[in-house]
Amino acid sequence: MNILVVAAHPDDEIIGMGGTLKKLSKKHSIKILFLAEGITSRRNSGHVNSAKYDVSRTELEKMNNEIIIRNNHATNALHLLNIKNIKFLDFKNLETDQLPLLKIVKEIENEIKKTKCDTIFTHHYNDLNLDHRNAYEATITAARPLPESKIQKILSFEIPASTSWRHPYNFKPNVFVDISKELSFKIKALKQYKNEIRKFPNPRSSEATTAIAKHWGSLSGFKAAESFELIYDRISKF
Repeated sequence: MNILVVAAHPDDEIIGMGGTLKKLSKKHSIKILFLAEGITSRRNSGHVNSAKYDVSRTELEKMNNEIIIRNNHATNALHLLNIKNIKFLDFKNLETDQLPLLKIVKEIENEIKKTKCDTIFTHHYNDLNLDHRNAYEATITAARPLPESKIQKILSFEIPASTSWRHPYNFKPNVFVDISKELSFKIKALKQYKNEIRKFPNPRSSEATTAIAKHWGSLSGFKAAESFELIYDRISKF
């Protein structure tokens, strides 16, 4: 398979499907496309959220440095999963609604053309995070089923503390991937995001990540699993 993962921010790829990435990287070609930078919406440096919208030039410069650090963490995390084909667009965090959707669509179309991908993973449509929702909308638009399209499957993943905080909760997984052997790699990769990982009981802690994998595993007959909602499956032959 030629796989394209469209992630809104660095760390979404590990949280959503880190174990699956490790499993797939053994035999398949994978590229990760990050749309937004994941920092500037906090309006404050130091990885602490501010309730104010306006930001000083000094704080902006500090946050720009944090973007570089986070991108480096992403590179390190993905290298642990044997993935080196990565692209950062660095759109402003939680402001993708201020971009023409067409601009995001064209970026994804370009990657679809370059990678000749047949399988795409991206966010779920019912997500609290604006960038996650826009990633989904732009992806399914860019991957529309034209006759010449090579895309066979589109799957969406869940982001705990984002998809799960969108009420009513509407993630309905129907694809489960056994990550019993890959879970430890997912945790190690997640820990590369030193400024993003949280303490338990936050859903983005190592403990919660393990619990979630065991939960989906218990529902699919595995010791640990990642879950996906199949959005599109194009079958030409049986």
